[in-house]
Amino acid sequence: MTDLLLRDARLWGREGRTDVLVQDGRISAIGDALKDEGAQVEDLAGAVVVPGLVDAHAHVDKTLWGGPWVPRTAGPGLAAAIAYGRDRRAEFGVPNPDFITALLTNMVVSGTTHARSHVDVDPGIGIGAVEAVLEGVQRLDGRIDVELVAFPQTGILVSPGTAELLEEALKAGVKSIGGIDPAGFDLDAETHLDLVFALAAQYGAEIDIHLHDGGDLGIREFDLIIERTRALGYTGKVVISHAFALCDADDATRERLIADLAELKIGLTSVAPRQILPLRELDAAGVTMGIGNDGVRDLWSPYGTGDMLQRTQWFARNAGFSRDADIELALEAATFGGARLLKVEGYGLAVGDTADLVAVPGRTPSEAVLEHRPRTLVVKNGRVAARGGALV
Repeated sequence: MTDLLLRDARLWGREGRTDVLVQDGRISAIGDALKDEGAQVEDLAGAVVVPGLVDAHAHVDKTLWGGPWVPRTAGPGLAAAIAYGRDRRAEFGVPNPDFITALLTNMVVSGTTHARSHVDVDPGIGIGAVEAVLEGVQRLDGRIDVELVAFPQTGILVSPGTAELLEEALKAGVKSIGGIDPAGFDLDAETHLDLVFALAAQYGAEIDIHLHDGGDLGIREFDLIIERTRALGYTGKVVISHAFALCDADDATRERLIADLAELKIGLTSVAPRQILPLRELDAAGVTMGIGNDGVRDLWSPYGTGDMLQRTQWFARNAGFSRDADIELALEAATFGGARLLKVEGYGLAVGDTADLVAVPGRTPSEAVLEHRPRTLVVKNGRVAARGGALV
């Protein structure tokens, strides 16, 4: 592998400008005026360098990116959105490896090096979406790592046959299993969660549960997830996505839940909706949170581009963040937070870390997030993956 020397970088967390030498896929030296000695040299012209962005909650199987523009006509509410996506996906050939590849390409050129994608598994599609996403990832030839979650979008108990398909996906090598609103959508929280945790334990899988339910119902589901995580020894292996009920809880209940999440290392993800998770409180308590793009240009929503810096800006704006320290806290969730949730080894900006890096025009990390201009350079495992908004 050719050595890579990044000149004139503003390395996040380090004062001033510096050079970064990459050898054998890892950061081997950081300092001023490093010698190239035959390395490929990239002049970053003072761009901010952060670790590769991590999309901790995606649905790349659903995307129409690069395909037709489809005006959304679904009715209101979660159930109507689920039915709309299920009933119309075949009309547009979803999941489509070409659309998936197009979206992954846009994610890569925007600096995403790792993603966790929930992939629909249900009787109407079987595990075909798993195969479509794996094909798209393969086409990117190592430029992005994508972890899959077998996701019961149409429910488990209300969609007979789904439990068996989730198991089939796990047997096929999918590393995580999902769930969705065990009470509000699947109508039996305890049975739903028992099934998910049992399959996870049987196949050594991680768990990532969509929890849109708010209010007292969602808080009760939080408690059920916490209870099972503790009883079954699943500390550090569970993520709750969306987690809107945490925003609805009174102060005492929220503090109790956050303490339990911290104790059991249960992570959270947010896709920057109007209900913003209390990132400052979570960070202070030691709870890991990641940020994700959710669905991008699909039958659920026409919004999004796959750009994690844009999504991070959305989160910061919706959270009311304006101080640089808070904007960088959101960036922390979109990088280190997501990496911890996905258990990415060797992640970071220190000597010895894997060279998954993205250079963004800007004088500070906050400016880089808020302007999110085309990425100067994207490096994956020490290889230049994209430059100036195009694959290399």
